[in-house]
Amino acid sequence: MHHFTYKHGVLHAENVPIPDLAAKVGTPFYCYSTATLKRHYDVFRAAFGKLDTAIHFAVKSNPNMAVLRLLANWGSGFDIVSGGELRLVLQAGARPENIVFSGVGKSVEELELAVRSNVGQINIESESEMHTLSTLATKLGRTVRVALRVNPHVDAQTHAKITTGTKENKFGIDWTLTPDLYRKAKALPGLDPRAIAVHIGSQITDLKPFEDAFLRVRDLALMLRNEGFNIDHLDLGGGLGVPYDFSAIPPPLPADYGAMVMRVFGNLGCKLSFEPGRLLVGNAGILVSKVVVLKTGIEKTFAIIDAGMNDLMRPAMYDARHEMIPVCEPAANAASADYEIVGPVCESSDKFASDVTLPTLAEGDLVALLTAGAYGAAMSSVYNTRPLIPEVLVDGDQWAVVRRRPSFEEMMALEQLPPWLA
Repeated sequence: MHHFTYKHGVLHAENVPIPDLAAKVGTPFYCYSTATLKRHYDVFRAAFGKLDTAIHFAVKSNPNMAVLRLLANWGSGFDIVSGGELRLVLQAGARPENIVFSGVGKSVEELELAVRSNVGQINIESESEMHTLSTLATKLGRTVRVALRVNPHVDAQTHAKITTGTKENKFGIDWTLTPDLYRKAKALPGLDPRAIAVHIGSQITDLKPFEDAFLRVRDLALMLRNEGFNIDHLDLGGGLGVPYDFSAIPPPLPADYGAMVMRVFGNLGCKLSFEPGRLLVGNAGILVSKVVVLKTGIEKTFAIIDAGMNDLMRPAMYDARHEMIPVCEPAANAASADYEIVGPVCESSDKFASDVTLPTLAEGDLVALLTAGAYGAAMSSVYNTRPLIPEVLVDGDQWAVVRRRPSFEEMMALEQLPPWLA
């Protein structure tokens, strides 16, 4: 469920008309709904009954400062994957003890920043990282709570570029090797190995891969406990999918996911933490764009919009589909046509949809790409020297620009000529 609906013939974000935002902000722009984000957060949090759980929002999915501040205000923790994200969430109001530092290639500088910042947990992804962290923690006189991220050899049945739990993936430690590494971690100074972490991928639409991975984590926890380890915390990652194509079979509901989690871990007595990203913010955001040119070819009619692949990378990178709707509500009997929805970037991959049927479009019409709140602005770039686009947050009838469009002068301020060319 989301709060982008037609009212009085035009699309609204909660109580704010999208055409008003377009007139004041300019297209293209992202728009986020506070009410949608809050509802998704509450529904996910309630899915686990009386289990001892914590939510750590996956910052990489949407690192907007205002979005992070909302989540921090509601009590969310954060899952980070870089030193930059650590600085960002601290500035957004995160409590250090509610931060989990994941990531397969943390630098020495990032690890030192995390230790000095007293983050709640660092997820270790290799034996080398384990020794580096032990050395740093000892030097700084700290003891760091760590989890070893397990690679359980489970195929998440999602896109190859967002699966992370198979032998071919760079993430995690082979689950057959983790008992020995826990023994080594226990013997190292500065480390407190009391948790196990797992994350098998993103946009997962079937509960079976989750359950297969979680059963291996449970078995590993029981085995380590039998050896005397005080395993009291399991970090179960994120990855539950959201509906992008509304004609397809919908992903499992958070309640179904929660019931499976309770069935696997209900009697284990561990605190469970989760790292949802897309699930919370995906449907809470839309990308608003304008039809710039209608171009009729031999076989296709192209609707060229002013948003490009640099603004929303997912279709080009993952062959992802985002439902598209007109901002002005079409009449029930409105004529329709088939379009190739493309952007202005100088790449054939700059395409949002093929052979999509929409109410007949005209140049200047506004359209909205739905479920764009996750990995949209987060993955955007300035390719073709196109400026990053604004992000707008709506709360009821209030709205504000929470990331503005930079000027050309600001974009160029980072560049300089060498002395021999100046």
